[in-house]
Amino acid sequence: MSDLTASVLETKNGFHVDGYEKISYDFTFLDGVFNVENRQLAECYQKWGRVLAVTDMNVFNMYGEQIERYFQHYNLELKVHKTKIGEKAKTIPTFLSIVDSMTEFGIYRKEPVLVVGGGLVTDVAGFACAAYRRNTNFIRVPTTVIGLIDASVSIKVAVNYGNYKNRLGAYHAPMHTFLDFTFLRSLPTAQIRNGFAELIKISSCSHLPTFDRLDKYCEQLISTGFGRCDGASDEIRDAADKINREGIHEMLKLETPNLHEIGLDRVIAYGHTWSPMHELVPETPLRHGHAISIDMAYSATLANNRKLLSDEEHHRILTLFSRAGLSMDHPQFDEDILDKGTAAILKTRDGKLRAAVPNPLGSCTFLNDVTVEELNAALRRHKEIMKGYPRNGEGLEAFVDASDTGYTENNQKEVEALEAAAEKAGNLNASMDGDSVVHGGKVMNGVNGHANVHVNGHSHGVADKLANGAAQGLTNGVDGFTNGAKA
Repeated sequence: MSDLTASVLETKNGFHVDGYEKISYDFTFLDGVFNVENRQLAECYQKWGRVLAVTDMNVFNMYGEQIERYFQHYNLELKVHKTKIGEKAKTIPTFLSIVDSMTEFGIYRKEPVLVVGGGLVTDVAGFACAAYRRNTNFIRVPTTVIGLIDASVSIKVAVNYGNYKNRLGAYHAPMHTFLDFTFLRSLPTAQIRNGFAELIKISSCSHLPTFDRLDKYCEQLISTGFGRCDGASDEIRDAADKINREGIHEMLKLETPNLHEIGLDRVIAYGHTWSPMHELVPETPLRHGHAISIDMAYSATLANNRKLLSDEEHHRILTLFSRAGLSMDHPQFDEDILDKGTAAILKTRDGKLRAAVPNPLGSCTFLNDVTVEELNAALRRHKEIMKGYPRNGEGLEAFVDASDTGYTENNQKEVEALEAAAEKAGNLNASMDGDSVVHGGKVMNGVNGHANVHVNGHSHGVADKLANGAAQGLTNGVDGFTNGAKA
């Protein structure tokens, strides 16, 4: 929730406005949020007498009946928008399908939408709420490790645009977030591992005691769903609870003074300098946790080259990634992708690299003065180091599948139609404005979906292969296909 106070002063030539927005929202740890004996969530909807829920097909197939029983118990009418979601479906068509459901439901301006799912779902549905009447409330119930630890902490909501992650979005805080770690009982091991990367991120740059616990209990945490699976020992459960609570608390302490990212030197951006580019490069995208792990491992090697991270610390962090089965390298993470990722992030970070690296382990510094030659030399050394690790540093179950996208259920004709519309939209966009930029007195224009970028005096054509867009007025799917289903 947010509130705004402002003052207006008359000046000689007009007016001056000072506005201060108060943003407040709550987090509640609650195992069994949809157990009927826990009325906290239902109480948020009593005044409305009804609930519009947005969730993905995987979550609904597993928990749909329980969610329906819960709201029926409290005499709340429930409507469910079910969507297939993944990085390739984290798009404007998916966003618009949620908007359509909000319109059909007749959502009131202050009435909160309930969003249940992983970080991808909360990102897209949160963006729909941010855009709908410019500000519609929502309540989050994250169901994955990434959703619980990372996405739930931020107020950022977004969709992907072309090969660029989170290019279109907003800052929009939920009213409330319920953190229910019992969802991890049913989460595939690959997804537990995926979220484990976010905890390495925050602990290696900001909270050494949490890193020490991850290092001590790594395999047991992953195999027991952070102590929530049957048979997990009290020791593992207690360690997991401390890790989760301290990790979320540390993230909040770092994020809340900078909710709108006015400051661009961000500790929690460790692992997010080059990963936004290489995550979507493979035909089947990398899982987010694996993409940022590659970035973090490479960044650790870069820091070690500069003697910011000792040999012992460097080995320790790489070994933890390996033990967790997380990726530290990938064949398509090469000098070309490194260069393109650098060019893209310079625009995002206002012309500076601002690469967060551990210095020492448990603390962070930012690199801005790295040359292309130094980056490439670090990459070559990193790949040599990876030869000494299992699978040459590649991760286990590193690519997205039906457990986090629902891809395998997608109608192939629908997918092909969406991709064809996206390609046409990309070509149309390029021919209309060309992303023209002036560098050094030369005008470089993007043509046919290729946008030129500039870094360290070199210009490089970056092919923007757009995924899941819309053209010719086709927004909520193509040829009658929709990327969401209304209950």
